Amino acid sequence: MHQYKGRLIVHTGSMFSGKTSSLEKDLKRFQIAGYHTVAFKPSIDTRYEGEDIVTHDNTYISAILVEHVKDIKKFCEDSTVAVVGIDEVQFLEGSISEILEVLCDLLDRGITVIVAGLDMDFTGKPFEIVKELMPLSDYLNKHHAVCTKCGSDAWVSHRKTEDTQRVVLGANEEYEPLCRACYRNLKK
Repeated sequence: MHQYKGRLIVHTGSMFSGKTSSLEKDLKRFQIAGYHTVAFKPSIDTRYEGEDIVTHDNTYISAILVEHVKDIKKFCEDSTVAVVGIDEVQFLEGSISEILEVLCDLLDRGITVIVAGLDMDFTGKPFEIVKELMPLSDYLNKHHAVCTKCGSDAWVSHRKTEDTQRVVLGANEEYEPLCRACYRNLKK
C-alpha cells in the first residue's frame, strides 16, 4: 500500500451513509499492511462515552480526543505515525486555513490522512472544511444512506427536531437521511 503514502482520502456524505465504517476499514487495511496508524476524534462529539469512535453499526475504533487541529499536529510531531484518521472532521476546531495547513503539512511529510465528515448540515449548506478538502483529495468517496421516505439514495441529514442550531449532536432520534426530492417536499 506504499502507493498511498502521503495521500488524502476523504469519506463524505449524509449521516448513516457509512463514512465512519469506511474510515475504520481504511485504517484496518493500513494496520494489516504494517503501518503505524492513529485515529482522532473531535472532543465535541460526545454521543458515545470515552475516546472511541463508534459507528452506527456499533463497531469501535480506538481514538485520541482532540479539541483543535493543533493537537493533531503536536501528536504527529512527537510520533512515527504513518497514517492519520480523523472522524467528524467538520467538528474539528481551528480556522479553515489552520486545518488545511496542518493536513497539507502532514501530507507533505508523507503521512496519509483519512478523514470522514458530513458534506452538508441539516439545511443542505456545505460544511466549509469538507468543501475545501474535497478538491484536494487523492481519493474522494461520496457515501449515501437510504432515504427513510422513499428508499432512494439519501442526499441530506434531515433534522427531525425544531432546533435551529447548526450543530446538534444526535442519531436516529434527531436525524433521518432523505433524498433531495423527499427533503424538498418536506420543506414546502
